[in-house]
Amino acid sequence: MHAIRHDPSGTALKATPGPARFSGGSMKLNDPRLLRQYAYIDGKWTHGDGGREEAVVDPATGEVLGHIPWLEAPQLRGAVDAADSAFVQWRALRADERAERLLAWYDLLIEHREDLAIIMTREQGKPLPDARGEVEYGASFIKWFAEEGKRTFGQTIPSHIPNAALGTLKEPVGVAALITPWNFPLAMITRKAAAAMAAGCTVIVKPAGETPFSALALAELAERAEIPAGVFNVVLGEPAEVSQLLCDEDRVKALSFTGSTRVGRLLLEQSANSVKRVSLELGGNAPFIVGPDMDPAEAARAAVAAKFQTSGQDCLAANRVLVHESIHDEFVEQFVACMEALKVGNGLVTNIDLGPLIHQQAVEKAAAIVDDAISRGATLVHGDQSMAPGPNFFMPTLLTGVTPYMKVWREENFSPVAGITAYKDDDEVIKLANDTEYGLAAYVYTHDIRRIWKLLRALEYGMVAINSVKMTGPPVPFGGVKQSGLGREGGTAGIEEYLETKYYCLGALGSVSGS
Repeated sequence: MHAIRHDPSGTALKATPGPARFSGGSMKLNDPRLLRQYAYIDGKWTHGDGGREEAVVDPATGEVLGHIPWLEAPQLRGAVDAADSAFVQWRALRADERAERLLAWYDLLIEHREDLAIIMTREQGKPLPDARGEVEYGASFIKWFAEEGKRTFGQTIPSHIPNAALGTLKEPVGVAALITPWNFPLAMITRKAAAAMAAGCTVIVKPAGETPFSALALAELAERAEIPAGVFNVVLGEPAEVSQLLCDEDRVKALSFTGSTRVGRLLLEQSANSVKRVSLELGGNAPFIVGPDMDPAEAARAAVAAKFQTSGQDCLAANRVLVHESIHDEFVEQFVACMEALKVGNGLVTNIDLGPLIHQQAVEKAAAIVDDAISRGATLVHGDQSMAPGPNFFMPTLLTGVTPYMKVWREENFSPVAGITAYKDDDEVIKLANDTEYGLAAYVYTHDIRRIWKLLRALEYGMVAINSVKMTGPPVPFGGVKQSGLGREGGTAGIEEYLETKYYCLGALGSVSGS
């Protein structure tokens, strides 16, 4: 265990502005104080001044779990004030001192992982084992960057100037705004915040309105870990209003966003006037390529795992399954057999594989994608929606005969809808795989080393997984090319998003040197 720990009972109710209005009585937590319904600014739990609030709903049951305030512009600017003020002292700490506080935060996430998982399942819908996995995954970024912050080395440059020493220093950029999505409500925060905080930055987190409680639980645990007030702030509000203010604010020096390509383009444009450091992790349209030498059963199991993770609501989900024509029919049979074994239901129930989609609009979009494909000649092989256990559920669906003219091919469908297309040779599958504006991740299943190398080099994606569904983790430079984003998260590259390089030229006293 790490040094900075104390009894949370002394701080859990610090600056709380009254009792929380909590409707979700069935959310039984070992530590009920982890469920917070206020924004967190400068170490204080904060109401909205304007009286606006938003209900948070369990997508599996429709139950209202609680309410969150929508902050007004003065409060949002107050968060910037707090982060800007806290930056002075936070950056002045030694890297190992910041690491101690981050590691204490990590310990608390692990200690409370069951409660954090329950909160996540209730607000997001994913099965409880997946939520537990996300808590551990999210915590792993805190541990990684706590150590990585000690390795933000500068350089010594061999001098071309007489009697001078040249080099570089790495310095934190300043206040960082982090706008995160609902599909991974905890890990997308820690992957950004841990990197920024380890670098010496302070952060303002804007979580998705659908899943704010995971972010607020992180704030509660950050307070218990004695992370100073103003270093980790969570703001809530109308998304366009919050993002516009953060983009316009000159004191916010970096913006990191995970979400749709459409919104990412808008944020990039809005950040232009203040010339921020911008990193974007945007949409994906991942191909899953199956070579002719693969065992169809083995490949189908992997493709089902890659497609239906997080009920398909995952930027890494395999959207387009490209199978060599010689094994196409057998692969489809095996794929259907794997799909039939998937269990759909409330994520709190044992042995559930797929939870609900996040809201009704997501269900309507999935249905529209299926209807579009069928109208354009695709075949519906599997997916009886009459079996859905509730209005926000969409049963795993398989379409064959998918072509580039269909929405299921062109769009990131973010749902449990899989489309299979047959191909003839490597050149054709490369062309098909690259036929998208996205370039986040691709999967390749083959044992032919020549094909592996050819596809690895030719695929226009930031990440390529070969014979593996799992590809992410703290050491990994996660990110895409084309319109899937800018920059990287995780790994040694992740902390660089929050660091500036300062060059110095140290001349000898009494010497005069020109440029």
